[in-house]
Amino acid sequence: MSAPLALCCLLLSAHCLSLTAGYLTVSPEPLPPVVIGDTVTLKCNFQTDGSLREIVWFQVIEGGRAKQKIFTYDAMYNTSYSHVEDSRRQADPVHQSTVWLPEVQMQDDGLYECHVGIYDRRSRDKVVLASGSITLTVIVPPKSISVVAANSPAPFSRYEAQNFTLVCIVTGAKPAPMVYFKRDGELIDVVPTAQASSLGGDQSKAPAHEKSQAQSQAGLWSSPVLASQDLDDTKLRKSLSLLEERGELARLGQHGPNSPEQGREQRSDSEPKPTTEAILETVVNREFPHWVQSSDPLYYFEHGQQVASDGITEVRALLTWSLNPQLDNEALFSCEVSHPALSMPMQAEVTLAAPTGPKLSLSPSKAKVGDTVRITVQGFQLGLFVSEVFPEPMFTWTKVGGRLLDGREEHDGRELVLERVPAELNGSMFRCTAQNPLGSTDTHTHLIVFDSPGLKKHFTATDAAVSRRSLTFTYMLLLLSSTCELT
Repeated sequence: MSAPLALCCLLLSAHCLSLTAGYLTVSPEPLPPVVIGDTVTLKCNFQTDGSLREIVWFQVIEGGRAKQKIFTYDAMYNTSYSHVEDSRRQADPVHQSTVWLPEVQMQDDGLYECHVGIYDRRSRDKVVLASGSITLTVIVPPKSISVVAANSPAPFSRYEAQNFTLVCIVTGAKPAPMVYFKRDGELIDVVPTAQASSLGGDQSKAPAHEKSQAQSQAGLWSSPVLASQDLDDTKLRKSLSLLEERGELARLGQHGPNSPEQGREQRSDSEPKPTTEAILETVVNREFPHWVQSSDPLYYFEHGQQVASDGITEVRALLTWSLNPQLDNEALFSCEVSHPALSMPMQAEVTLAAPTGPKLSLSPSKAKVGDTVRITVQGFQLGLFVSEVFPEPMFTWTKVGGRLLDGREEHDGRELVLERVPAELNGSMFRCTAQNPLGSTDTHTHLIVFDSPGLKKHFTATDAAVSRRSLTFTYMLLLLSSTCELT
């Protein structure tokens, strides 16, 4: 190529370059989640070979339907950015705009846009714009955590095993936290509810011998053979009568649908007759139910959450298993929560405890005829490692040998109120039964009713007045009689 032609090409390319609008790219820096209350810096990087006109920051609000301007930089009135206006520089340096948001709150959560404008090379009256967006995610640590018992208060059952459910409630978190349970400090291996349902479905369709095996695998209570000396005859007969009413009485060790008559015929042919019948579901002794479970029972886990409009969640995690009062009494269960806004897990603990030794108080301490008497459960005699009875017990009051003052057979509640007690209640005994799914206990109190001094004084004064009126009447009769004799 000749020199004049090359020179012509260079002049043409320079002229074309001068006619371009200018080069501008905008790239905001992404942000990690920010804990509520912290200070955050929004950064917007931009690269250009043109003259800066302005930088504007917007917050996108109302679900994207509107924008709120939060920061504006106008290069026309700020000389600190005059170096950017040097269009003759060969390099395209990277510039940055920053916005500080102190103590971010939930209303700061959302999308932010960075808009950058440069002058058009061809005309100073025109501006070339480019923008980028950045998402600020404000996270909130859990506000509270608590563990409660489902379906509480609930009675104690001596004759059948019952499921027990702990509910862990976590409120005020964003996003939803991870919830897990521990027993005595050890993480509990749980079965999700979906898997538990599938196990239950398979059991219902399985043959009899497979049902028994499935029950053992699922950690359900079984009814093994116990020696006859471990049985309480009274409770045994009651258990058998309950099973007979439901048509569930079967020979010991028989899980199939055969009738009791068929079982007795087979047993007479092949087995020696035991001294007592056995209970299909539970076997109890005189003091406490003897329930035997698998060595590693299953805990079923269910998790649900409710999300508010601002993203705050309430999480409820349920842990369900077949309760064994002998094994689970005084067991420590904890619900723990992990969340990106927490430096360490948050937890709540409960110790399962049966009620023992209720402490009763009587008000007034010396009741008189006509007083309103209140008998209240003040507390329990607890063990060394137990601070309270959990789950909450239910209380039932009865009068030994009769009905309560208002005619009822029993009263439910922590307090028994006897209004205007008569003298006939003196020496009466009242029983308070406190129970929860882990156990039951009774305590008694005698009510001593004293005669009312005011009432006794009233009776004495009345008797004296009646006596005086009687003497006066007698004297008048004698005087009238003597007068009649004289005439």
